[in-house]
Amino acid sequence: MMMMMNQNPTMEIGSLRSNLIWVGHSSNDRCLHSIKFYPFHHRSIFPGKWKGNRDGFFPNRHFHVNCKIQTQELQIRKCSPILESSLLSRDGTLVSDEWKAVPDIWRTSAEKYGDRIAITDTYHDPPSALTYKQLEQEILDFAEGLRVIGIKPDEKLSLFADNSYRWLVVDQGSMTTGAINVVRGSRSSVEELLQIYNHSESVGLAVDNPELFNRISEAFHSKAKIRFIILLWGDKSSLSNEGVEGIPVYNYKQIIQSGQDSRRAIHDSSDVRESYVYEAINSDDIATLVYTSGTTGNPKGVMLTHQNLLHQIHNLWDIVPAEVGDRFLSMLPPWHAYERACEYFTFTHGVEQVYTIVRNLKDDLRQYQPEYIISVPLVYETLYSGIQKQISTSSAARKLIALTFLRASMAYMDFKRIYQGTYLSRNPKQPSILVSLFDWLWARIIAAILWPVHVLAKKLVYSKIHSAIGISKAGVSGGGSLPAHVDKFFEAIGVKVQNGYGLTESAPVVSARRPNLNVLGSVGHPIQHTEFKIVDSESGRVLSPGEIGIVKVRGPQVMKGYFKNPGATEQVLDKEGWLNTGDVGWIAPHHSRGRSRRCGGLVVLQGRAKDTIVLSTGENVEPVELEEAALTSPVIQQIVVIGQDQRRLGAIIVPNKEEALLLAKVLSIVDSNATELSQENLKNLIYNELRKRTSACSFQIGPILVVDEPFTIDGGLMTPTMKIRRDKVVALYKEQIDNLYK
Repeated sequence: MMMMMNQNPTMEIGSLRSNLIWVGHSSNDRCLHSIKFYPFHHRSIFPGKWKGNRDGFFPNRHFHVNCKIQTQELQIRKCSPILESSLLSRDGTLVSDEWKAVPDIWRTSAEKYGDRIAITDTYHDPPSALTYKQLEQEILDFAEGLRVIGIKPDEKLSLFADNSYRWLVVDQGSMTTGAINVVRGSRSSVEELLQIYNHSESVGLAVDNPELFNRISEAFHSKAKIRFIILLWGDKSSLSNEGVEGIPVYNYKQIIQSGQDSRRAIHDSSDVRESYVYEAINSDDIATLVYTSGTTGNPKGVMLTHQNLLHQIHNLWDIVPAEVGDRFLSMLPPWHAYERACEYFTFTHGVEQVYTIVRNLKDDLRQYQPEYIISVPLVYETLYSGIQKQISTSSAARKLIALTFLRASMAYMDFKRIYQGTYLSRNPKQPSILVSLFDWLWARIIAAILWPVHVLAKKLVYSKIHSAIGISKAGVSGGGSLPAHVDKFFEAIGVKVQNGYGLTESAPVVSARRPNLNVLGSVGHPIQHTEFKIVDSESGRVLSPGEIGIVKVRGPQVMKGYFKNPGATEQVLDKEGWLNTGDVGWIAPHHSRGRSRRCGGLVVLQGRAKDTIVLSTGENVEPVELEEAALTSPVIQQIVVIGQDQRRLGAIIVPNKEEALLLAKVLSIVDSNATELSQENLKNLIYNELRKRTSACSFQIGPILVVDEPFTIDGGLMTPTMKIRRDKVVALYKEQIDNLYK
């Protein structure tokens, strides 16, 4: 920057560094090639009279220097330390080899697995398959594109979209800039999305497609401040004109192109590079806000840091020992903390992630034959129901053979658990040596007798199931309680299902069953660096192994707190870092011998504390036990046990009418050519099934309410993570429930 100086010379000062100014000047039309660097600490400079002979000025020439100051504000940019290490190194910042931010994983994975396919996404237009190198570059381009349109560190970007590779790019691109993404799926209500957007103080909206935007546009246009809109899929011309009036709208490719152009300019021009100051993202910085989909109350914004998520990435291999080239089938909402953490983890091991959708799950299982599927219990229940239906509709001979094999295999696995020492027990007192020896010997003998039948079943029946669903290594279940009958079924047919436990507030995994210790009925041991304790709900006293109480956890994955909600944070997170999960459970006692000798330290859950039903008799009932038992019947599709403050329990049941009709024909309740059941016959059939299936439970169900309409996400009776909203169901049928107890 040079300027001319006459009798009243002018100096221009431009800022190139946070503590330097550069000055050029000339006098009497003579250009003096002199550059001075002056340290400064203030935006204002007050020059006084200058006298003397400096840098080519004539001696003894007295004049005032009038400074015209033009300052250029330096733009501070945060960046992912390893992913964008080249930017930090130019600023003299030392870059560690250790991941400090979640997006750092992409540089490492691109270097290790470069041309391997990372993602396959066939259900969007255009269908896509990206290598690790391509995915890394797309994330970098999108991150820079966000900076170009004005996103700043720590600002919030709402990302309302479903499963796709572009969701992942937006998620990781925004994290790379130091911004905080606020995530939710498209099936949430308009009111919920608006509440999340406004409560989070988001400045922009990244939305899945025109259909979703047009559904929410009216409410958002009048009740939300939106600086910009990014459309992940679809055509901008399909957006509602009223919804986008006065708001810049970009499609995904425009952001990518802007990012590419800006990255090229930064690389080619030192002037452009030096107009920014780069700072590394800190591992304690907030990476994302995830609003809980809790079954009661309004969602709360869980603040998860990069450190919280990196803990999961570093420690999930013990549960899922993924290898390069393994294929994972993904169908959960990507904003779900469980799916999200698992995706991040798997991409650090060179796997191929294949996106699918619910209605095509069975076809994609058959086509892609994945080594792993990570999902919620409902998916495994659906697979179980499909297999059972196929068995029940086969010929009488085949049905008899299949059911006989299944009973034999389940018995074999029961005895195998006994002699292997993986049979859960709450009893802190271990058996004597003699009893243990007899127990082991008896289980060994019976298992040996059943083993040939089990092997034959694997060859004749189970192999066909395996070829239909793949899952050659494991299905990992989380996000809810896995029903015992489903767990035992998959164990019997040789499909390993590893049940885990976690909460959004813990990023989410805190425990899981290991491949070499997959103890049914438990949620496994705590993962590394994670502590558990069971406390009394009233006194807070720490309970001994085997005693039932409230589960508390502590570890590096536990959230920073709830956004703008210190009161709610204090209720669940104490000063010592213990998170109150609100779940009821116990820790298995340590035995050195007997059928439970390998179960010590395993965590067992028994339900939610707030789901506990207190009868008017003062008895506490955990509804999960009854509901799981009832769901073993093919005629019961969904159930919610009720009875708070009543003398006896009741239930709201959604029947599977197709299965009910088949059973009614078998029992000769209706003719073989009947096409439907009367309400009275249906109710009696369900009630008899309910009594039979729950007969072994501690409590029995009395009156039942049979409803036709299933509990769905769209109907507001299930969370986006497919858990039934008990309070909503009870509120919807309040009048009928009242009549039920009259």
